[in-house]
Amino acid sequence: MLQQLYIMDGKVTDHGQGEAPVWVYTAPDEAERKYLVEQLKIDEHTLNSALDPDEMSRLEFEPEHAAMIFKRPKHYTAQDNFLFRVVSTGVFLFSNRLVIVRADDAALFEGRPFIKMQTVQDVFLKLIYRAIAHFVEHLRGINMISGELEHQINAAMENKHLLNMFTLEKSLVYYLSAINSNGVLIEKLRNNAPKLGLTQENVEFLDDILIENTQCRGQTDIYSQVLASLMDARASIISNNLNVRIKALTIITIGIMLPTFIVSLFSMNVPIPLSHHWYAFWVIMGLTIVSAAALAFLWRKLRW
Repeated sequence: MLQQLYIMDGKVTDHGQGEAPVWVYTAPDEAERKYLVEQLKIDEHTLNSALDPDEMSRLEFEPEHAAMIFKRPKHYTAQDNFLFRVVSTGVFLFSNRLVIVRADDAALFEGRPFIKMQTVQDVFLKLIYRAIAHFVEHLRGINMISGELEHQINAAMENKHLLNMFTLEKSLVYYLSAINSNGVLIEKLRNNAPKLGLTQENVEFLDDILIENTQCRGQTDIYSQVLASLMDARASIISNNLNVRIKALTIITIGIMLPTFIVSLFSMNVPIPLSHHWYAFWVIMGLTIVSAAALAFLWRKLRW
């Protein structure tokens, strides 16, 4: 699906006149792919890479355009089950046009960053900046979710909570790889600023983007290390809680077995002491109560 956008009053809008400078292709069909490859001379491998979530960020120069691929977070839904994914987005910069190719229909031009734009160079720099801000927002969400899961793990011994923590840890590994990949792209953009037609203001903004990405990478690395280090501790706590409960159940089982043993002993179909006395039942009941009380005393005394 193709969406043509204009740059009006410093913002990206779908209303304008003449040829639109920004083209956004969302999950392009076969006809649209053919147009991109044959008419716009976009390399087919690069086009496929822009739709591949596992592709790394990179910058390439073609005779008629510059091709960039950067990583951004995928829109999270409840069906993702605590797995935060990343997607690739392709940006193809021509002399008078910016072509964006993506696999999902998540909103691109939203939020505070998309103001004061005049050229297509401003647009793709804002896209990268927005992707970094989106990563930071997801990191805050992951931190909140991990805190809630920690309370659930402490209150219950179900495996699903621990597995959800492992899934969050896996998501942070994906995020760290994507952010590092974006950092390499930003460095290349900085080094090739003249070829991309970037102004001095664009270069200064690119420096700010690099700083933001570095801070985001550091934050992701800290979250990943903390979550990974606490996973072993939480697993040990769960194992210790399980051992304590098994110990308590074992003592309770022994406490039940002693009175049962006494009653079973006096219930055998053979001559036994007290079998002909009327008070035999009360003697047996007294022995069971004494055995249970003795075990309870030992439990309390020895702090089992």
